[in-house]
Amino acid sequence: MKKTVALMDKFICLAGGEALPASSLKGDWVEQMVADGVLLIVSNGSRKRVRAIDGQAFREHLSNKYDIRNLEQYRELLLSDDPDRSVQVAVTGNSKVRGKRTFYGFLVNSYQPIPATVNGCSKTILPLEGTFDFIYDYWNFVIPEDVVIVGIENPENFRYVSAQKKLFSSVVPDGVKLLFVSRYPQEQSKDLLDWLQSIPNRYIHFGDLDLAGIHIYLTSFYPYLGERASFLIPADYEYRIAHGSRERYNHQLEKYGKMQVTDPRLEELVACIHQYHRGYDQEGYIERI
Repeated sequence: MKKTVALMDKFICLAGGEALPASSLKGDWVEQMVADGVLLIVSNGSRKRVRAIDGQAFREHLSNKYDIRNLEQYRELLLSDDPDRSVQVAVTGNSKVRGKRTFYGFLVNSYQPIPATVNGCSKTILPLEGTFDFIYDYWNFVIPEDVVIVGIENPENFRYVSAQKKLFSSVVPDGVKLLFVSRYPQEQSKDLLDWLQSIPNRYIHFGDLDLAGIHIYLTSFYPYLGERASFLIPADYEYRIAHGSRERYNHQLEKYGKMQVTDPRLEELVACIHQYHRGYDQEGYIERI
């Protein structure tokens, strides 16, 4: 039985005493319910209609055999965009009737204390080395407006932010605090972008110095944040790219070689990548001790 909103509507009608055309109810479960004495097929000439012998007995049968404990609530569950797992258990006994994301939010890191509030409670963002903070209730996560947010694509760079202080301090004025953020899971979560759109803070995107890295920024952040977003372009980018990976460039060229560079601040960087036919991984900026 494929449980759909349309089917729940039909079940509600049957439970209420209505008779439905037999042609509107298809599946082995119909024959089984007839055999179990739950449904009755009534013929009127060439037309056949189906009705429940007893509405309450029909509801109990659906609950016992198909885990549909409440028809009306089950219908609302199917209509919900993001049903709570506890509600699913209460209505069906199964927390996975409808898909629901396990985690909301994103990771944050910092090498200097960042004052913040989460759900109105004060918190200082300063994870121990080797750990991160995960902000679940990001819609109630507030930081000072003068904090600059740095989005990092690579997990290793995000892990070792303190080993890249020299790079990060070169792109912001002295005294400006930086909050590092990372999407999680990176391939599907838009929670970070939702949060960035809700606040006025400046955003710097730190990705690989290659065509794919630039494409992520141009498609996932710049169109939504506008000029308060920028791509981190290190002062020594040309030297780094000149000694980067030719294989990386060749692999990305077909897909990203003709991408439109909508942020003019990146035109020289893209031209440099094409000039040397190379790309550079951001991990190269981690200064090992």
